[in-house]
This record gives sequence, C-alpha cells and structure tokens, in this order.
Amino acid sequence: MGPGGPGGSDGPGGPGGRGPRDPFDDDDDEKRRDWKRFIPNWKIVVAGFTILAAGVFGMIAVAYANTPVPKVTQDEALAQGSGIYYSDGKTLISHYGAPREIIPISDVPEHVRDAVVSIENKTFYQDSGISVPGMARSVWMTATGQQLQGASTITQQMARNYYDGLSQDVSIKRKLKEIFVAVKLDKELTKDKILEQYLNTVNFGRAYGIQAAAKAYFKKTAKQLTPAEGAYLAARIQTPALEADSPQLQGRFKDVINAMAAYNPGKYGSLPTTAKFPKTIKSSINQDLSGSKGYMVEVALRELDKRGIQADKVESQGYKIVTTFDRKLMLAAKKAVKATTNGMAKDFHAGLAAVDPKTGRVVAFYGGDDYEHDPWNEPFDSRKQAASAFKPYVLAAWLEAGYSLNSWVPGKQTVPAELPGTTKISNDEVVNPSIDVTYATAHSINTAFASMAFALPGKLGDVRSLAEQAGISETALKQDEKGVNGEHGHGYQLAIGSVGVTPVEQAAGYSIFANKGLHADYHVIKSVTQGKTTVLPELKSLRQVISEESAADATSAMEEVLKVGTAAGKGIGRPAAGKTGTNNDEKEAWFVGFTPQLSTAVGMYREECRTKKGKVVQPEYSNCPWSDGKKNSKYTPQKPYSLPYEVSLRFQGAGPPTTIWRAFMTAAMEGKPVEQFPQKALIGSPNDIVGPPAPPKPPEDQNQNQGQFCQQHPDRPQCQNQNQGQQCQPGDQRPECQGQGQGQGQQCQPGDTRPQCQATDPNQPNQPNQPNQPNTPVTTQSDNLRRFARR
Repeated sequence: MGPGGPGGSDGPGGPGGRGPRDPFDDDDDEKRRDWKRFIPNWKIVVAGFTILAAGVFGMIAVAYANTPVPKVTQDEALAQGSGIYYSDGKTLISHYGAPREIIPISDVPEHVRDAVVSIENKTFYQDSGISVPGMARSVWMTATGQQLQGASTITQQMARNYYDGLSQDVSIKRKLKEIFVAVKLDKELTKDKILEQYLNTVNFGRAYGIQAAAKAYFKKTAKQLTPAEGAYLAARIQTPALEADSPQLQGRFKDVINAMAAYNPGKYGSLPTTAKFPKTIKSSINQDLSGSKGYMVEVALRELDKRGIQADKVESQGYKIVTTFDRKLMLAAKKAVKATTNGMAKDFHAGLAAVDPKTGRVVAFYGGDDYEHDPWNEPFDSRKQAASAFKPYVLAAWLEAGYSLNSWVPGKQTVPAELPGTTKISNDEVVNPSIDVTYATAHSINTAFASMAFALPGKLGDVRSLAEQAGISETALKQDEKGVNGEHGHGYQLAIGSVGVTPVEQAAGYSIFANKGLHADYHVIKSVTQGKTTVLPELKSLRQVISEESAADATSAMEEVLKVGTAAGKGIGRPAAGKTGTNNDEKEAWFVGFTPQLSTAVGMYREECRTKKGKVVQPEYSNCPWSDGKKNSKYTPQKPYSLPYEVSLRFQGAGPPTTIWRAFMTAAMEGKPVEQFPQKALIGSPNDIVGPPAPPKPPEDQNQNQGQFCQQHPDRPQCQNQNQGQQCQPGDQRPECQGQGQGQGQQCQPGDTRPQCQATDPNQPNQPNQPNQPNTPVTTQSDNLRRFARR
C-alpha cells in the first residue's frame, strides 16, 4: 500500500480522515431519523386541519342557524328621560334626563351620516354587518384576557342597543350572538334603516338620539346641522360623558374631521383646514332642580341607586318614578321652618322630616332653600348628637325588660355614682332624689336615664340593639361605643343622647311608639314603572321592635312632655307625644313628636364660618366661603378660606324646634280625624333603683299624706290596705259601700242638711267627716327654670 493510498497519512484512513465506513454500523442513521419521527405525515396534517375547520365551521353554522332575528324593540331604545312625581303619581316634581325624538333617516343630512360612518365604521356600506379584522381583534383580546371589547360595527351596536333579547353583558357568548344577529339584520334591513335606528338610539351625552342631541348642543334640528356640528356629535358617540368643550373631545373632533376627509376626499378634503370646533349652548336638559325640587330628586336618586337603579338609567330609560312626598305637606314643612328661622342669621341650620309611622314613607321634609346653591340635604345628611331626644329608646328598653313606669329612679345622682367608662352625669336643676319614670321622662332627668340603662339586664347593649332595630345607624352606634379618631367611646352618655342621628332617622325611629311597637324603614320611593311594567316596587320592611304594651306605656310618659314637662303647653289640640333634646352648650336642639298618623322630627344647629386667623365671615347660601373673593385668590375648595365651627344656638329644644314642629303638625293634621293613643297598659313590675320618696309629715294629719301617696301609687305594697276603713264616697265601688243609699255612709259636705251633719262644720280642718284635700305633686317644678344640658 503506497503512502498516499488507503491507510496512508494522506489517504482516506490517514490522519484527519474518517477512514472507511463500517457497513455494519447503524448509529448514524438512527440519530438522523430520531427527530423526523415527531413530524407527522403531511397528509395527516392536511386531513386534521380539514376536519377541525369543518367542525368549527359546522358549529358556527348550527349556532348561526339557531340564532333568531330579534323582533321586539327595547323600551329603553325609544324612551325619553324619566319623570319624578309626587305621591299622587300625577303632579310632576321634575324630569330627569334628556328627551328623545325619533326621526327618519331622510331628516339626517348626508354629511352628518358620513361623519358617523367615517369614524365609527368606514366599511358600513360594504360589510355584511360585521368587521372581520375588528372581530378577530376583539375575540383575541377577549380570549387572552386583555379586555372584553364591545361591538365594533354600527350594525352590532344598533342590534345591542335597539333590540330586546341581547343582554348588556360583555362576554364571548353575548358577542357571538351579537355577531350572528348583526349578519342576519344586515340581510333583512337596508343600510339606511340600520343607520336610522342607530342614530335614534345612540347616546350623545346630553341626549339620546341625533335629533335631541342637535337641540341639546346647538338648539337646532338635525336637518340644520353643519358638517362641523355633525362631526362634533359623531365625536361624542365614544365619549358621551365628556364636558362640551373638553380637550379630549376636541382631539376626537379632529379625528372625525380627518376621517371624513379620508372617507370622501372630493367632498370633505378641505375640512381639516376649514372646520372649527363648534361652540355649544349651555346645558338645558329638561330637569328643574331649583328650590326644594333638587332635594327631592337627589334623595330619590340616592334610594334608587341603593336599590340597583343608577342615575344613568334614570336619565335614559323613561321611568315613571312616584315618590312618597306629599306636595301640600312639603310646602307646609318649608313654611313652618321659614316662619321661625327667617329672622335668624344664615349660620343657623334647620332640618325637618315627617314619616308615616305605619308605612315608613317620608311624606315631607325641609332640606334647604335652594338645592342649586346649597345641595346639603339637612334631614338626610346632618348627623348630630340626639341629646335627650334619644331617651325614649332607653325608656322602651326599660319597659321591654319587664320594668314598669312606677319604678323609683334617681333624680339627684346616678346609681352607681361612677358609671363605667363615662364622665360624670348630672342635672342642672334641683330634682327630688327619688322620682318615678314618667316624671323622669316628662322633665328629662339625666341621672334617671343613665341609671336605668345601667340597671338593664344587658345594660347599654340592650339600648343599642333596640335603637338599631328602630332604624338608628349601626355605624353611628358603633362609633359612639368605640370612639373615632383615637377618642374614647361615650359609655353611658349614650343613654342621654351622645350618638349622632339624622332627623329622618328620628322621625322613623319614633314610629315604634306611634304604631304599636312596629317599625318600617323610612323610604322615599313609592314605585318605579316603565310602561305597564313595575321595575321597582315600594320597600316593605315592617317589623315588631317592642310590644304594643311597651309602646302604649312609653307614649303615655311622652304625652306628659307636652302637658307638664319640658314642652308644656305646646300641644296641637289632639293626642300627641314627643321629646325635647338639647345638647351641651346648646349646640344642637331637637323636638321629635308624633300622633298616631304622623311622626315628625326637627333638628337645629349653628355653624360659624371662621378663617384660619379666627375671623368670622358670613356664609354663602348656608355654606362657608372657600374663597376670599380676591381675583387671584390663593384659596381653593381643597384649601378653603374659611371652615365651619359649631357654636351655641342659645336656645333649647323646647324653643324654636318645638315651635317649628307644632306649626307643621298643626297644618299637617288639619282636616284629619282625631285618633287616640292606646290606653296605658301599666305593664311590668317596679324596679326601684332608689327607695321611694319619704312623704311629708305635717303634724296635723300624717295619714292624709299617706292617703295622697297611695292614691297616686295604689300598686305599692304599703298601700294595699290603705283604703280599708275609709268612709264611703259617692260612686264608691268598694263592696262595703254597696247598697248604701239616701246618703248613708257619705261624708258631710258644706251645706249638707242631713241630721248627722248638723253638729259639725265641714269647712274646719281635721274634722272627722271632712274629705281629703285635692292631690298635690311630691315636688313642684317652675316652668321658668332653665333646662339643663342634654334636655
């Protein structure tokens, strides 16, 4: 073998060469074939894709065939804004939302149609109701979780907004159904009909529909719109909530102008250089919120939102909303408040709310003078300490615990003297150390009610639970218990009214006394209808909070407030009961009172406007001014010039609040039948926190005073045998007095000619046959005494 041959240094088997291949070595072939085995035969691939495509298209075909074309138009698509009415369902308070006017496509200029088509769906006149690129993009972004896109073509948007049967949910299922419907509609309707329905239903911000929008923004019909105005309205379709001249909307307007130029250069090519952003008129949506109307509309919208109907639906879906407000009583409420407060400074605030105790309907309220200048709704928004107007809830808890009105409670100091977690509670007027519960209620004795709360089985827990069931805010009760902003809770101050309440809560809360222990949550919506369909029924929430007997006894005690108590002489000429309330330093004052037909609460407070340096400034429409009035003021609403500080009213609950209550209730009850409260039930047993008062002991006749005491408290143990041995009186029902006629057994009277009476002078004291003197109270209170704090 030569040097260059096989095996040599330069041959195939030499250095650097592979040498001859072993015919029996298969390793290399196997390595080459390993990765190829994962590649399927091309025939299998084609067959697989064919089967998959056939299956997908088959399912789509089935789904398409089974998707019906909607025939029923949504009521909302053609409805105008909603109407809000008084309780009679006939008298309009205000429209809310823009009206809608349906017009034919022939009334819409071509340049307006082109503006909409060019920016919303430039292939509208060529496509089959859907945009394949847009649909692919939407499905991809939905499937990948980036977002759930809405309809992309005019036909799809119209189908969703115009026809019933397509939900407003944004989901793949709804979108596929919408696509099928759009394709079928495109086959059944002309392009002009689709565009007509679209333009009559789309939201332009101030109005729904092109005609109403033209009037709302330019005070002209759609026929009169210029190309620039048409472009402006087309720009609003995707941005209806923007302000009329916002920078974002101006940018969108330029986009529309450019789209029009690209869509039809021969007709609109010059618009980008000639069209100017049009000037719109001031908003004139057909809704009047001036005066007290705005307060009624706002509180109605508040309740609707809470129950699932948002403001945008009220604006667009043509509801008839009937409120609980009685127009006559609304005027009476305003008149009563203004008659008392007209002479007061602007920093005095008053709120009134009247509730039907049987239903919870707020029939009237006074929220302020003019909603457009001062939207703060006093009886619904102002949460102030209840003061002594909270004490009836303690009284109700006391009676529910099985304790009676005849219990002796402390009038001088609390029992115990130091109540847990509570600053000292006292009275500002001299009170007998031992008083009964009725007297404590009529004269609003702090020490009595704090001690009664402590003596309850569940203590303050019983009071909180009952108050919450009566409609007092759970949040407010918890804040009173736990404290806020690092402060401690108020402890047994709750029993004398430390918790914050609103007038409407109090008016509804007292319904447990006016309506035999039953409570209905207050509400302002009577019904919401759309055509003949009830969208939202009235709220029904009647529940038994206390027993009828407890309600009757509590009411009897509160009747004394208007007869001999803190509001003596301020009744309304028919059965009525209530409670005054005055906070520390007279910062808040209340009167809450009721008849069987109506419960009304009046709350007042005063807020003085002060600058950072302490300067007092006058409020503007009851609000503290945020600006100092200078041209380049450094103050802003976030950093205002003045802030409100609550100061003394310098009067009590028995003053202006009771005067307002009395004026309103007199007007509200005029012409109404006089209804009586249930008779006092006298339930429960005495639970004496202190011993009974020692009756005075005049040397002349100690037994006479004991007799007077027992006439007032016949159920007390020491009085059980008190009447035995007394002479019979006219009409005496005792068994031993039955059958005595002709004056037998009767005591002698002045001028009595009976023989047995001739030997005595009945006018002289301490004679055996002289009748007892008329009853006198254990203690007398002057009506002129200053009421103590929290009365």
